[in-house]
Amino acid sequence: MKGYGNITFIFCYNIFLSGWKNYFYGNLQTFDQMSYIHFDKTQLINLNYSLDREIIRTNRGGSYTSTTIIGCNTRKYHGLLVSPQPQIDSQLHVLLSTVHETVIQRGASFNLGINKYPGNYSPRGHKYLEDFDSEPIPKLTYRVGGVLLQKELILDTNRDRVMIRYTLLDAHSPTKIRISPFLAFRGYHELSKANDRLDQSFKKAPNGAIFQLYPEYSPLYLQVSKKNDFHSIPNWYHNIEYIQERERGYAYQEDLFVPGFFEFDIEKGESVIFSAGLTEADPATRQRAFEKELARRIPRNNFENCLLNSAGQFIQKRDGKTHVIAGYPWFGWWGRDTFIASPGLTLTHGDKDTFLEIMDTMVADLSGALFPNVGSGVMRNMNSMDAPLWFFWSLQQYIAFTGDEKTVKKKYLEKLKGIIEGFKNSTDFNIHMQESGLIYGGQEGIALTWMDAVNSDGPVTPRIGCPVEINALWYNALCFYHELSGDQEIATLAEQVKSSFVSTYWDEKKGYLADVVDGNHKDWSIRPNMLFAVSLPHSPLEESQMDRVLEVIKSKLLTPRGLRTLSPDDPGYKGYYFGDQYVRDRAYHNGTVWAWLLGHFAEGYLKLHGKSGKHFIEKIIQSFDGVMTQYGIGTVAEIYDGDPPHRPKGAISQAWSVGELLRMMHLVKKV
Repeated sequence: MKGYGNITFIFCYNIFLSGWKNYFYGNLQTFDQMSYIHFDKTQLINLNYSLDREIIRTNRGGSYTSTTIIGCNTRKYHGLLVSPQPQIDSQLHVLLSTVHETVIQRGASFNLGINKYPGNYSPRGHKYLEDFDSEPIPKLTYRVGGVLLQKELILDTNRDRVMIRYTLLDAHSPTKIRISPFLAFRGYHELSKANDRLDQSFKKAPNGAIFQLYPEYSPLYLQVSKKNDFHSIPNWYHNIEYIQERERGYAYQEDLFVPGFFEFDIEKGESVIFSAGLTEADPATRQRAFEKELARRIPRNNFENCLLNSAGQFIQKRDGKTHVIAGYPWFGWWGRDTFIASPGLTLTHGDKDTFLEIMDTMVADLSGALFPNVGSGVMRNMNSMDAPLWFFWSLQQYIAFTGDEKTVKKKYLEKLKGIIEGFKNSTDFNIHMQESGLIYGGQEGIALTWMDAVNSDGPVTPRIGCPVEINALWYNALCFYHELSGDQEIATLAEQVKSSFVSTYWDEKKGYLADVVDGNHKDWSIRPNMLFAVSLPHSPLEESQMDRVLEVIKSKLLTPRGLRTLSPDDPGYKGYYFGDQYVRDRAYHNGTVWAWLLGHFAEGYLKLHGKSGKHFIEKIIQSFDGVMTQYGIGTVAEIYDGDPPHRPKGAISQAWSVGELLRMMHLVKKV
C-alpha cells in the first residue's frame, strides 16, 4: 500500500463503521431503526459536538435557512430566513436570525432557545433536546417534564418563506407555546448593532404581524396558522456572539431586535405552523402548504440520496435565470465552479433541461472570450482564465451523458469558436497564445486560475505564465471544437499544442509535469493541476506518462477527502487551514485538501485501469459516508485540512464537491 499515507486505515475504519457493503447493494442498513442522519440526546447536549454540526437548506429563489443542529447560531451567515434583497444589492440578507420557543405549563416557563453571550450560553434550551432527525427535513424533539414537543423546519420551494411546524406529541396538562423572533435585517457579511434608525412599529397581518425595520428592506410577515396573541415588547438583545467568526478572525458580536412574542394554546396531537416570509401567507393553508413542500423532498435515507438532495440546493432559479451557487453559506455564483459542478449536479440524474438553462444563463454573460469569475451583469468580475475552457468540458459531459451533439452545435458552436479566437488573438489580463500554441496569462496583483487566494501581499499563488491545467484544458478545447466543426486549421493547431505541451511540461527523470512555465523558469511544485492532462477527454500525454503522473499524485497528494494542493514534502506546505483570513489564505492552495479534485482523479484512474481500478475508486467514495453527519450534515464541505484527520473547513456545503462525488459514482457504475 505504498503511497497511500493514512488512507488505508481510514477507509477500513469507515467501512467497518458504516456497513458499506449494503450501500452498493442499494440498501444501506440503519441501526435500531434510526434514520440515516440522527443525533441523540448525549450528542446534542454536548456543545463541543453539536455546535460543530450545521444544517443548510435552500430554495429555488436563492433563500436559505442555516444554523447548528441545536439551533444556536455560530456564524453571522446563520439565520432562519436569509433572502435576496435585489432592491438593495446583489447580496443575501439575514432577516429572521432565530426564534426562541417557550413552553408554558401550570404557570412555569421553559425556554427552548439558546444564544452565545460573553462568558456563557443562555437560556441553554438545548438541555431539553431528545433527538435530531433529518429525514427528510430537520426535525428536533424536546422533552420538558411531561411535554414532548416536535419542531420541523422547511423552506418554501418558490417563495422567500420559512415554515416551522410545532407538534405537541405528548402533554399531561394545558400547554401554551410562546415564540420570540430575533430580527436582524442586515447583509449576511455584516453584523447588526442597536440603533435609533430601526423602526419598532408593526402592522397587523392575518394571525400575525408585519415588520419592516428599515425602509429599504422588504416587509417581513410573521404569521401563525392559528389564532394567537402578539405581545409587543420591543427589546434589543446585545452582544450575541458567533464563535465561528471569532475563530476566523472576524468581528463576532451583534445586537438583535426582538419585537415581542406570539403566544397560543396547543393541544396534544395538534400541529401549529409559524411562518416567516416576504409575502403574506394564508394561515388556513399552512398545513397543506407544509405537506406539499414535504412531498417534494428527496429522502435523505442513504448516502446517495443525501448527495442528490444536496445537489438540488445549489440550483437557483430567479428572474428567468438559472445559476449554480458555488457554496453555502457565503458564496454566490462563480463561473468556473458552475461549469465544473453542473454535470454532476444535473446530468447524473438525467436533468438535462436544468443543465442547458444553466449554460444559457452563463452564455448571456460571456464577454469576448471570458466568462465572469464571479457575479453577473454589471456586478461581475472577469478574472478567470480557465472558466471559458471549462465551458468546453461541461458541454463534452452533456454529450457524453445525453448523446445530444446536435443541441450543442446549434446553441453553442459559435460561442466556442469565439472563445478560441479570443485566446488565439489575446484578451484581457495578458491572456494570449504564444508561438508554441500554448496559452500564457497573468499580470501582477491578479490571480487568474482556480488557485486564486489573494491577501494583502497579493496573490498567494500568482502562477503567471503558462499554467499546466490551462494548457491541458486548451488542448482539450481545440480537439473538442474540431470534433464538432471539422475545422482542419484547429486540428493542426491542436497537434502543435500537443507537441509543445509535452516538450514544455514533461520531465522524464522526474516523471511528472511542471506546474507553471514562464520562459525558461519552470515551477516543479507537486500540485494537482497536472491531473487534468490525464483526466480530460483529450490528453496530450502518452499512456505511460499519464500513469506516472497519477502515481505521483496518488503518492503525494491523495487523501480520503480529496487531493492536497501541494505535496507535504514542499517547504511551503501548510497542513492545517485555520486562523485569520491572511493565515488561512496562505494555506488555501498550499496543502489544503479539495474534494472536487477527486472527480478528475477517479476519471483518470479509471481511464488507465478500467475494471481493475473500480474497487479503489469505490473505497474513496465509501469513505465519504461518515461525512454526512459532520460539519454541514447531509452534504460535503468545500475543503479539508491537508494533515490527518483531515477535518472539514471552509464552506459547509460546496457545489463542486457534491457534483463531482455524484459524477464519480456515475463513472464507477459505467465501468
